[in-house]
Amino acid sequence: MGGRHRTDELEDGYPPYREQPRRRRRGHGAVLVPLAGSVALAVLLGVAAFVVINRDRGCSGDALPLRVTASPDIQPALSQIADRFNKAAHEIDGRCAAVTVSKAVPATVASSLAGVGGKVPAMDVWIPDSGLWISTLRVKKVDVPAAGTSVAHSPIVMAASGSVVPTLKKSFGEASWSGMINAANVANVDGPGRKVRVLVLDPSLNATGLGALLAASGVAKAAGAGDEQLVGALKNLSGSTSTVREQEALLSSLGVKGSKAPLGIASEQGVWAFNRAKKPEVPTVPLYPVEGTLSLDYPMVIVAEDTAVRKAAEAFQKELGSEASRKTLQDQGFRTPDDKGGKAISGSDGFQAKAPQALPVPDDRTVAKMSQTWSRIKLGTRLVTLLDVSGTMALPVPGTNLTRMQAISRIAIEGMKLFPAKSEMGLWEFATHLDGRGVDYRETVSVGPLTENLNGVLRRDLINRKLAATRAKATGDTGLNDALAAAYEQMTEEYQSDKINTVLILTDGAGNDDPDGGIGDQEIIRRLKEQYDPEKPVSVLIIAFGPDAPKGRRQMAALAKATGGEAYIAKDILEVRKFFLEGMKRRLCAPNC
Repeated sequence: MGGRHRTDELEDGYPPYREQPRRRRRGHGAVLVPLAGSVALAVLLGVAAFVVINRDRGCSGDALPLRVTASPDIQPALSQIADRFNKAAHEIDGRCAAVTVSKAVPATVASSLAGVGGKVPAMDVWIPDSGLWISTLRVKKVDVPAAGTSVAHSPIVMAASGSVVPTLKKSFGEASWSGMINAANVANVDGPGRKVRVLVLDPSLNATGLGALLAASGVAKAAGAGDEQLVGALKNLSGSTSTVREQEALLSSLGVKGSKAPLGIASEQGVWAFNRAKKPEVPTVPLYPVEGTLSLDYPMVIVAEDTAVRKAAEAFQKELGSEASRKTLQDQGFRTPDDKGGKAISGSDGFQAKAPQALPVPDDRTVAKMSQTWSRIKLGTRLVTLLDVSGTMALPVPGTNLTRMQAISRIAIEGMKLFPAKSEMGLWEFATHLDGRGVDYRETVSVGPLTENLNGVLRRDLINRKLAATRAKATGDTGLNDALAAAYEQMTEEYQSDKINTVLILTDGAGNDDPDGGIGDQEIIRRLKEQYDPEKPVSVLIIAFGPDAPKGRRQMAALAKATGGEAYIAKDILEVRKFFLEGMKRRLCAPNC
């Protein structure tokens, strides 16, 4: 056969060449036609390859979002890990997991989960800074999943500016929880607290603060220390303006010079991050307690219910345990869950490469008890003092150059030193016929804030002046019962729920002596029992001093017991510190002591 054959088929994938009816000038147009075809083919092949590759990776469908909410300190490191995880295109049921990590304060998230406040975005995974939040929620009967695998560790340490470390060592030696308690104990006026000021994060808002108190409490109990020491420390810390919410603010304050060397509590990673970000002239130094410590453990809590999302969370959890992720966390000042640190904390600037000894992790009940203790200790004080000014108070105290009145006044002044400035106090005097016939009491200073200005004088100073200047009424008898009835009624009517409401009686212990009548001993006990309200408790605290005190022990004890209070007999003035701390300790069990 000869000649040409016409065909509609493609030759080598292109239309056959056809002679044009008109001649054209040769130029670039002849080259562009096959070039355009080549580009089209390349695009098609690229799209096909993209589809095949992603189909093999399981990413042909929509992305599967995994929302992680993390403690602000670890969120940056987790975001870096999430970026790598997302780029690796992890397939979950035919979809690619897409992890986003947002930050939220753990206390806010815990409140939200407990339904008592706090608003946080929806989340599938929660990584707080400590499993202590989970313990707290479980005790409150909140339905929260168990804490999962730990993502990282950061020991709770003491911290100080490098410039004051020598002073701290002179004050109480090496860093220790027992030293911290001694320095913070409000009743230990001759202890290291004279030269050291302890700063702590609010334990109700920060796991570092709560962990520090748990560590200190555990060490104190193991050493056989009395509860009074811990209560004294907690009372001081709760009433101090140094109690702050933010770790960065606390660490910043360590560089402020004052009459006392500041000693703070922080996480090891927090100290590293502060030095790196703020670059203080004198770096902040971590101090590792010699008894050991607790650590922030950053547990991964999966709260998602969707099966696919839970699978994505488990895949991300596995990624967090990879060597690359461990290094990312170490580079940000964290230790891995097995307490291995990286170059960031490799032994320079006070950091120690070896992890400190780990104290036993407290159980849920212990965590709940400490949280409750803190909340009760933190309550303010509203107190009226009834001061005995009857004739027997002018008698001398054997073995001293003091009258009973002078001794009792010193006890009151000593006791007031234990109360923070935000307390509310007042002062009454009692004896017979003090404010006209038949009126056995007199209000000397009204109850109110100690810092309130009264005619140019702060209430605290005014009370101290009145106490120092008070003299016994030579012809006065001990009209205690009428005074107590009036004071108790007033304090009940003016009850404040955010404070511990107390009537404090300071006397020589002679009991009630009112020849002209008035309320009898049995009648006052009956009245107190009727008026006492467990929902709005006002307690009676009695401190007696003098040789006649033991004679009135039974009646004083009955008065105190009727209101869930306590009666004490002091042998010397300084013993009053212990009694005031005993009274503070009772607020931990009130009204069921």
